[in-house]
Amino acid sequence: MKRKLISAAVIVFAMSGLGSVAHADEAQAASDWKVSIGPGLYVFPKFPGSSQLQFLPFPAQDISWKDRVFSQGPDVLGVNALRGENYHVGASLSFDFQSRSASDDARLKGLPDVRYGPKLRLFAEYTWWAFTGAAAIYQDIAGTGQGLTATVDALASAPLGKLLISVGPGVTWANATYTKTFFGVNSQESAASGLPQYATSSGLRDVHMNLNATYQFDSHWSANVTAVIGRLEHSAANSPITERRLDLNGMASVLYRF
Repeated sequence: MKRKLISAAVIVFAMSGLGSVAHADEAQAASDWKVSIGPGLYVFPKFPGSSQLQFLPFPAQDISWKDRVFSQGPDVLGVNALRGENYHVGASLSFDFQSRSASDDARLKGLPDVRYGPKLRLFAEYTWWAFTGAAAIYQDIAGTGQGLTATVDALASAPLGKLLISVGPGVTWANATYTKTFFGVNSQESAASGLPQYATSSGLRDVHMNLNATYQFDSHWSANVTAVIGRLEHSAANSPITERRLDLNGMASVLYRF
């Protein structure tokens, strides 16, 4: 995917349940509005299963109103329907970078392109002391064939002076529509591409590790680095389309808080 608008990362994101965890800290501030914006750099595979990475400069934002409505990273617009000091439950319109074009790799010649598009994200997260559990469901709502995926993540956080580090494992499950779109090869596609036929099914897409580091320079400036390092499994891992099982997504940003 060349310089395209993000389609539901997280990624990143992908990056799955990480996006909304920061809202609990924001609620402690006096103002109803919390606004932070700045430059960002996204890193993601050229297509799911690709051995090549892409780097995409893209604005980063962390905006919320009364800890109720928010726009953060790939979550363009979201609502915390239920919220408390330690938990959030809600929905968002989310985008990520997952797409595929025949021009991305010579091996994809003869395979259909997969467009990006918005996804509906339903999420729930709970924090106890230094530990956060998060779950999210992503449903394609643009007819791109990306189906439904679900993620579960567990994070442990530790402050080191001005540095906050969070780390923890997670898994991603994908339905049959998603795996067929990105990793399946039917008879017509096999004849056109030269790849062997390959049938897929729903199941575990990947296991991954989440890494996040935020450094607070002062009351206005902060820097953040996020990485999701995964290993493709089952239908995704064994597909003839897959070049490498390592699945790396990440983002780096510098934010100014108004």
